[in-house]
Amino acid sequence: MGMTDVLIVGAGPTGLVLACDLARRGSAVRIVDRSPVPPRTSRAKGPNPRSLEILDDLGVAEEVLAAGSAPLPMLKYRDRRPVAEADPWADHAPSPDARYDRGWLIAQWRLEGILRDRLAGYGVRVETGREVVGLTQGGDEGEGDRGRSGEGGDGGHVDVTYADGPGGRARYVVGCDGAHSSVRKLLGIGFEGTTDEDQVMVCGDVDLAEDALDRTRWHQWFDQDGAVMLCPIPGTRTGWWFQAGPERDGRGRPLAPTADGFRRLLTRHTALPGQDLTRAELLSTYRVNVRMADRFRAGRVLLAGDAAHVHAIAGGLGMNTGIQDAFNLGWKLGLVLAGHADAELLDTYEEERLPVAARTLDLASERLRATLEAIRRPGGGLDAAITTDTTGLGVGYRWSSLATHHAGAPAALAAGDRAPDAPCADAATGTRTRLHRVFAGPRTTVLGFGSGSAAVLREAAEAFGDAGVRGCRVYAAHEDRAGAVEPGAVVDHAGHAAAAYGTGASVRTGGGTVVVVRPDHHVGVVAPADDARSVREYLRRLHGTGRSAERSPGMVDAAR
Repeated sequence: MGMTDVLIVGAGPTGLVLACDLARRGSAVRIVDRSPVPPRTSRAKGPNPRSLEILDDLGVAEEVLAAGSAPLPMLKYRDRRPVAEADPWADHAPSPDARYDRGWLIAQWRLEGILRDRLAGYGVRVETGREVVGLTQGGDEGEGDRGRSGEGGDGGHVDVTYADGPGGRARYVVGCDGAHSSVRKLLGIGFEGTTDEDQVMVCGDVDLAEDALDRTRWHQWFDQDGAVMLCPIPGTRTGWWFQAGPERDGRGRPLAPTADGFRRLLTRHTALPGQDLTRAELLSTYRVNVRMADRFRAGRVLLAGDAAHVHAIAGGLGMNTGIQDAFNLGWKLGLVLAGHADAELLDTYEEERLPVAARTLDLASERLRATLEAIRRPGGGLDAAITTDTTGLGVGYRWSSLATHHAGAPAALAAGDRAPDAPCADAATGTRTRLHRVFAGPRTTVLGFGSGSAAVLREAAEAFGDAGVRGCRVYAAHEDRAGAVEPGAVVDHAGHAAAAYGTGASVRTGGGTVVVVRPDHHVGVVAPADDARSVREYLRRLHGTGRSAERSPGMVDAAR
């Protein structure tokens, strides 16, 4: 029985992002899904700005943008008449430190198709119709509850049993298999929380007669006795996402969604005749579920996405939180599998993501309350669910053991924060680029600001260059670059990088600042350029002792 490095269970956006991230690192990945065909659901209206940055790192953002559409202004009705219009994004514009100023509308199945194609480019295909029914951990000597001892290149593994066909064996298993996760249940991990049987919505994909409604708007009818929301599905001519309060029986219990029920809801709340709705499929009932797993890891098995946390739909945070879980976990698994980092690094996944999930649960519930409050008044609508918090750009891990706080660091940026983007130019060629482009690909980046940083960058490259670390000298526009320019160096021609990273003062005094950026674009350490020790210790924790680190699978770089 061949051993795979990581078995991913569940091929939704979370599992696919994780699979792409591991595959490009050269890890041996399998991804299975119990569904016999890739599922199509009427769900998730698309990635938020932080998820777009992750998709950009994976090399698929342009395709996602082309396949979807910008978020639409919302047209709100009461008693069948339009009463207000809102464009929550009207005042947003891309900024130097964040290229994506708004989320993007794309059908979840379309996004999954793009990620499956990217994965196939690494020679990995989703194995459909494979249901996991058993997991047995073994091979770690003296394994405690969490399977610590020598988890790196040893014989530790998980044996996997499927409902039919031969079993499998993996060094790690990640459950990305949704709210009803089999992996979580097999581990016996609790999923505490509440399901609100009263707060119910029916959803589906529908076709409307061709000119029934303006496709440049998200239409929202909120009446005292119910609601209907219709949003055009990008890439279709007549397809719409339909969401509504359910029909109820005589005792007030919600009825299951049907095409005829959707037609009756359309007739009741909108001025459209029911027969304008020509097709309804992927019908489902959504109940407000707010639950979180007790822990995100048990030994060699981890949970991500809805398998670890589910929350209210408001603010579109579900799929996005899962994508961000995957991007936090992928590089950590990659470094442990390559033998660079100790298995303890995997503890930081739960340490960082569990508090984020808990906060997201609260944020989504709070946005839902705000939305339910807003729609009681004519003109209220789903724009109440959108705040700067829902962009994902503010999520950081300042509390993490991977955030090394340094007394001498500039105040602009703290360890654990998302590393800001900034436009810059390649120092050798003058080609325009951005810091997030520099970070892209499965590596840790050491940014050096000021002439004093040269020695630290040189040392990092020599010790850890083979272990997936690269240095990047960031020159100010006025700095003398006479002589050899280090490979990969950039020029901060407009000063945006210095402003975002707060390095101006240290550079002016002739010293400098060094910033270590993790592969998931979060800051690990910000230190004065003369503190080579902080940088060395941080890199050693992630990348081993440098040159003596064990085998490194060949880095597979995404074809950009």
